This record gives sequence, C-alpha cells and structure tokens, in this order.
Amino acid sequence: MPRSFRIGSLFGIPIKLDLTFLLVLPLFAYLIGAQIGDVTGLLNDGLAAGIDVGAVTSGTTPWVLGLTAAIGLFVGVVLHELGHSLTAQRYGFPIDSITLWLFGGIAALSEMPEDWRQEFTIAIAGPIVSVLVGVGSYALFLVVPDTLDGARFVLGYLAVLNVALAGFNMIPAFPMDGGRVLRAFLARSQPYAKATQQAASIGKLFAVLMALFGLFAGNIILIGVAFFVYIAASSEAQQVTMKAAFQDVTVGDIMTHASDLHTVEPDTSVADLVQRMFTERHTGYPVVDTGFDGERLVGLVTLTDAREVNPVERDAYTVEDVMTTDLKTITAESDAMTAIEKMREHDIGRLLVVDSAGGRSAEGGDLVGLISRTDVMTAFDIVQKSGAVNPDRRPRTAD
Repeated sequence: MPRSFRIGSLFGIPIKLDLTFLLVLPLFAYLIGAQIGDVTGLLNDGLAAGIDVGAVTSGTTPWVLGLTAAIGLFVGVVLHELGHSLTAQRYGFPIDSITLWLFGGIAALSEMPEDWRQEFTIAIAGPIVSVLVGVGSYALFLVVPDTLDGARFVLGYLAVLNVALAGFNMIPAFPMDGGRVLRAFLARSQPYAKATQQAASIGKLFAVLMALFGLFAGNIILIGVAFFVYIAASSEAQQVTMKAAFQDVTVGDIMTHASDLHTVEPDTSVADLVQRMFTERHTGYPVVDTGFDGERLVGLVTLTDAREVNPVERDAYTVEDVMTTDLKTITAESDAMTAIEKMREHDIGRLLVVDSAGGRSAEGGDLVGLISRTDVMTAFDIVQKSGAVNPDRRPRTAD
C-alpha cells in the first residue's frame, strides 16, 4: 500500500496526502474544537472580535468549526509550500510534488540550490506567503458580518495561526525555513558544505531545546517536530558533505572491477551459495552464465534471496531459482552521487556496473564491475582523510 496518494495538482505540481495526514487532520480538528471557548476568548481580547462564545460552543458547532479551521490551516500549509515551489521553479528547479503529512507540508525539490541568493529567496518565500494568507484571512474577518460568529472565528483563527506559522518556520532550526535562510547567509563567505554543517549543528541544538520545551509543556506535537528536525538536519548535512566529497568522482573510480569480483553461476545450489557467503563474507553475487560466447550477466543473488529457501531444501534449489533478474545497473562513467541516490531510491545495497551500452536488463551490457555501499563509505572515508580518491587504492570489497 503506498504511503501517499495524489489528490490533484496546482500549477502543474502534484499535491499528495501522506497516510499520516489522515491521522493528524482529525486530531487538529478535535484539539481546535475542544479549546474553542478559550481560543474565542483570546480572539475577542486580541482582535476585538466580538464573537459570541455561546454561539460557537453549543451543540456540534465546536467540532464543525474545528474541522473547518483544520482544513483551512492545511490549505494555508499548501499555499506556504507553493511559495517555495513556484520560486524554485522560477530558478529552474523542478518540483516533484507537495505532500501533506504528519508535521505539515513538504515541497520535494529535485535538487537543492547551492547559490546562497537562490536558497534565501526560495526559503523566505514560504513564510512570506503564510503572512499574506494571514493578512488575507484578517481582511475577510473584518468584512464578515458580526452575526456570523462561526465564520469570524475560523477567519480570525487562521489569521493568527498563519502568521504564527510563518514566525515558527523562521526559527533557525535547519532544515526549517529559518535554518535554510541561516545556511544561505553562512554560504556567502564559505563553502556550501561547511555552511550546511554549521547550520545543521545549530538546527540540532534548537531541536534539542524544542524537545525539552515540548517535554515540560506536555506538547507531543512539538516533540515530534523536534525529532524530525534533528533527523532531517543530520541526514541533509551528511548528503551535502558526501556530494562535496564525491565531486568529480565517478563510479569507475570507486567500484570493484569485474576482474576482482566474486561471481556465481546459475546452476550453483543455494546450499553452496550460502556456504560461499559464509566463507567469503559477501552477501551478494552477480550471476554469470558461461557459454560459447563468453560470460554473460544474467542476474544478481543476495543473502535475502537465499534465506527465502527453507534450509532443508537448499540442496534442491539453484541460484537461478532465486536470483533477481530485474537488475538495477549503472555505468562506470556516472558520477558517484548518482549511484548513492539510486541505491537509496531503490533501498538496495549494491548496483551492477555495465558498459556504456548497458541498460536495466541483464542482457543490456557487459558486466564491468560492482559498486556497493561498502565501496561508497570506504571511498568517502578516504576522500575525507586524504582529499582525493587514489585510483591505485580503490576499495576492493564487493560486500
């Protein structure tokens, strides 16, 4: 079952709902409805709203208004993300989608800008839109007749909350908007990767402070946001650091070459395969069929494939019975970050490297090597310590 599904599009950008959104929308509706009396009092004091508390707290009215306000809030979130997205598109960065989920919205940029001016403009666009939505809601609040207490409550609530959303997003907790603005300013005078590391460190500090505040205040949502910020900051910092480290490094520079690979033939029994995995300490093998026309790549077999066969039946099954033929391949000329992103996208530990004529199928090209996560991390360690990948000291581990 997919984690998210498309509900439409705006300006050509797909709008999706994550399954977690289906949980948080009723939760927000309930919280707003349950606190409608207190919130109305605040609106009356702060905005001189003049809303009749009795009119909005009687019967099922609190829950109807709670749901309406929650939906309006998430419409504001979509507009916030559209601010980011349309600005990014203006700079030539395609947007894969906007997704509503547990903690709000995410605009999925296909690539993050490294120009500090572009990042600043893209990051600030979202909060600016939120402020404009808040101002627009307040303008409507002013013209709605005093007799429409429910409408005035929703509009007043959205006016305050959208401005508050803009302010909250400007906290310099990377990768929130304020954190991205901070990185943009840091990147004015130093390398992008170093600026990212500094912004991520500050972001993680803010995440810890948010978590502590949420813990003492009993605010589970704030604790969840803090956890997300901490993990996201660490993840993006690592990705940017790896991208900088692997600049101008190709798959061919760090792959295990075909001459150094351990391969297996299709007619090898699964029992023998498991024994080889134990002896050679590898968890994946290219499957090569040797014929009159030489060796031909026909598949890939992993420890996961072998485990699917009952131990007592492994002598009766061959590698051909369990191997994967829908191969994920890459060429030696591709850059190393492309390989990393492809492994992450497909949640796999290795890619077969084929010649330039290769494709996705086993028959598409000759096997020239294999690149695994172990190869990548070994090369990353070498690059960080020495500043370059020495072709004469390539990692030789196929994992």
